[in-house]
Amino acid sequence: MLEFYKNKKVFITGHNGFKGTWLCKMLTMAGAKIYGFSLPEQSDSNFDFFRLSKISANVNSKYGDIRKFEALKTAFEEAQPEIVFHLAAQPLVIESYKNPHYTYETNVMGTVNLLECVRHSDCVKSLLNVTTDKVYENKEWCWGYRENEPLDGYDPYSNSKSCSELVTHSYNKSFFSNNGIAVSTARAGNVIGGGDMAADRIIPDCVRAAMQQKEIIVRNPYSIRPYQHVLEPLSAYLIIAEKQYNSVSFADSYNVGPDNCDCVSTGELVDIFCKKWGNGQNWKNIANDGPHEAKFLKLDCSKIKTALQWAPRWHVEDAVEKTAEWFKCYAANGDVSALMEKQINEFMNTGAK
Repeated sequence: MLEFYKNKKVFITGHNGFKGTWLCKMLTMAGAKIYGFSLPEQSDSNFDFFRLSKISANVNSKYGDIRKFEALKTAFEEAQPEIVFHLAAQPLVIESYKNPHYTYETNVMGTVNLLECVRHSDCVKSLLNVTTDKVYENKEWCWGYRENEPLDGYDPYSNSKSCSELVTHSYNKSFFSNNGIAVSTARAGNVIGGGDMAADRIIPDCVRAAMQQKEIIVRNPYSIRPYQHVLEPLSAYLIIAEKQYNSVSFADSYNVGPDNCDCVSTGELVDIFCKKWGNGQNWKNIANDGPHEAKFLKLDCSKIKTALQWAPRWHVEDAVEKTAEWFKCYAANGDVSALMEKQINEFMNTGAK
């Protein structure tokens, strides 16, 4: 998988985010020529995952707002990429309730701006728009959603990613399908892993409490989600981009999620975290009537397993263990960059389940 990317020119939006940093690390190990476009790290933040990963020297980083077309266009034209991964987004449900305008502008018009860059280029062969499992009209039924189910996310974040999917489909049919540009979308479930310290996410909340030796507060312990380590969807993204680079017939929409045994409730996930973290860590339930969040969501990933021979490698307990390992290393001022390389190698050498 990684061998394919040696010397390939790859453009990544949102490259200094959680997923983007891990993707840059994998591509650095592969020997790719990486170009990134993201918002700069907030000056008041004392946690800079991108810096901790020690990859800045291997990435040609440009900083700007994806809502501003000219800034993105300048960075894109300088890169002249063969492969594009679109990860930039406002990624939080609760934040989308607070600021829906910014969420739609970033997630929809940001996608339009990137697609316009691709439309006016003659270098791109493979484009992947990374969305979310929340794009589906969620009826909270007991079986997994398939790629042909209706798109209609409920909250502004989920709905904006549904719109991003539809925009991508329109551009593909209108401009790309006859020009040899392979375009796919990937709908991934909830990801966890070292380096994620975002607000209002369950594992980062667990980590913050554990590092402060406080009780973990859980607001919605009964919601069931398809949790997976961040390397799971990233490996799928790399396979999709490679396959469609070599043959446009692989361009499509793909669900990327764990097997049913790894779809667990938030409470079960926190139980696993407490066990893996140790030190008598515990949590309490303060379920409240906050903004709407889906209680049950699963994906049917038969398509990507059949078409691309992708399959998950780590169970949810492995994913939480690797996450705890990373944050314990960070708390001890260890070399988390070296640990990332170790975990990537461990992942790549683990057979599919």
